[in-house]
Amino acid sequence: MKQKKLKASLAKVDKSKQYTLEEAMALVKECAFAKFDESVDLAVVLGVDPKRSDQMVRGSVSLPNGTGRTVRVLAFAKGEKEKEATDAGADFAGADDMVAKIQGGWMDFDRVVATPDMMGSVGKLGKLLGPRGLMPNPKVGTVTMDIGKAVREIKAGKVEYRVEKAGIVHVPVGKVSFTADKLTENASVVLEALMKAKPATSKGRYMKKIVVSSTMGPGVKIDIALATATMV
Repeated sequence: MKQKKLKASLAKVDKSKQYTLEEAMALVKECAFAKFDESVDLAVVLGVDPKRSDQMVRGSVSLPNGTGRTVRVLAFAKGEKEKEATDAGADFAGADDMVAKIQGGWMDFDRVVATPDMMGSVGKLGKLLGPRGLMPNPKVGTVTMDIGKAVREIKAGKVEYRVEKAGIVHVPVGKVSFTADKLTENASVVLEALMKAKPATSKGRYMKKIVVSSTMGPGVKIDIALATATMV
C-alpha cells in the first residue's frame, strides 16, 4: 500500500522541472501521504569545500513560523542561570549532575545550550555530543550568558544549519500541516541566511541545487535564480 502511495506521489512531480518556492511547497503538501504530520526539509547543495575551515558554512536562523516540532532543550548552567533557563522553558537544566547523566547514557534531548563557565565540564562530552551535532557553540548562539534568551529562541523555532561533508545543508522548515505560505516564508529565511553566510573564499556557483521534500515524499527541485532573486 505504501509503495502504491509513493508511486502516486512521485507521479505528481515533474523531474525535469524546477519549481518556484511557492509551487514547490504546495506540491510537497500535495505529495505527502503518511498518516503522521510529516516534516518538511530543505536540502541545499553548496559550492564549498567543507574540509577547508574558511569554507565552513555554519550558523543559526529563527524561522518566523517555527518548526512545528516539540524541541527538548537541555541547559548547562549553575545557580541563578539554571533558574533563568528553567523559567525560559528549558526541559532539563543543571551542571555536573547533567554531565554525569549523559556520561551514563542519557540522551533524551534535542538541543543543548550552555553558559560559558560550564564549557570546561561540557567539553568532556565532546565524543558523545559532537557526532550528533549537539555540542554547544558560541558561533550559533548556544554558548551564552543570556541563557534564557537562547532557550526561548530555540523553543520558538530557531534552527541550526551546518554544511555536511558532501557540501549539503539540511534544514527543517516546518510540517506538512503548515500552509504553503508559511513553509515558503520559513524556507526563504533559511535561504537568505545561507546567502549571507557565503564564505569569501567560495569560488564559482555558490548555490548549486535546492530540493524540498517531506519525510516520506519525493524531492521537488527549486529554481535557484527565482528563489534567491531578491536576496543579497
